[in-house]
Amino acid sequence: MVNFAKQLTDSPRFQNLVLALILITGILSGIETYVGEGAAAQPALALAQDLILGFFVVEILLRILAHGRRPWVYFTSAWNVLDFLIVTICVLPLGAQFSAVLRMVRLLRTMRLVTILPRLQVLVGALLKSIPSLGYIGVLLGLHFYIYAVLGTFLFRENDPWRFGSLHESFLTLFQVLTLEGWNDVLGTQYLGSDIMYDDSLKAMTAGVRHSSAHPLVAAGYFVSFIMLGTMIMLNLFTGVIITSMEEVSNENAEEKRKKNLAEHGFVSLRDELALVSQKLKELSQQLEAIQAPDDPPQRV
Repeated sequence: MVNFAKQLTDSPRFQNLVLALILITGILSGIETYVGEGAAAQPALALAQDLILGFFVVEILLRILAHGRRPWVYFTSAWNVLDFLIVTICVLPLGAQFSAVLRMVRLLRTMRLVTILPRLQVLVGALLKSIPSLGYIGVLLGLHFYIYAVLGTFLFRENDPWRFGSLHESFLTLFQVLTLEGWNDVLGTQYLGSDIMYDDSLKAMTAGVRHSSAHPLVAAGYFVSFIMLGTMIMLNLFTGVIITSMEEVSNENAEEKRKKNLAEHGFVSLRDELALVSQKLKELSQQLEAIQAPDDPPQRV
């Protein structure tokens, strides 16, 4: 029975069936948004969702059974734990008064795509692994925002109180500028003056607190430098950190797969061994370059 459960859960056809049912349950959740309470199709949709949930319960039981006398091994994988939690939440008995919550719980089943598709696992793992580094970049980006928000409030408050009248308004304006959506209007107001760029309603709203003045050189330098530092540099740092984390997660997954093959079958594939040797040579080359004196001629490894 254990061998049957292991062969079945490891078979590509079973994996494809699970993937198809996850997609179907997501489609059914979308269809439910068009079907109102008491509609004729509601019982059929609920029955289909219950049948799919029943299959998912059987699937998890088979995966646990595939580990034989060590069922706890199933829970050593974070992806398996996520699968188990999602299905367990969906099985919880919820009455009719929690119908909205039940629909949201059903929608959680589409998250199992992450646990089924290895490439998505790499992406999610990379995002989680890059959180510490992203936090420091976020602090740097927040400091960048704060400096420019304070500077913009002092420079453009009288000319453009609608966008730079206070610190929090300057923050919102700079966020809009960072998205590159409508930033030319913000620049034009400081470049030409609010009397030219404001419409009649804004002129009426800011009467008494607005003194139109043009700042062509200051505005150009302010917004160009903010966009160059914020959009072109800061956001690219986010991309670079995530790409580096993806490479690290891919290497870790390859190493785990190699160890799993070694533990289960007593051997590893030639491709895994070559990848491991290539990785070790790369690490050795980096260590030699780090300890090499700056004045020494480069050496071949």
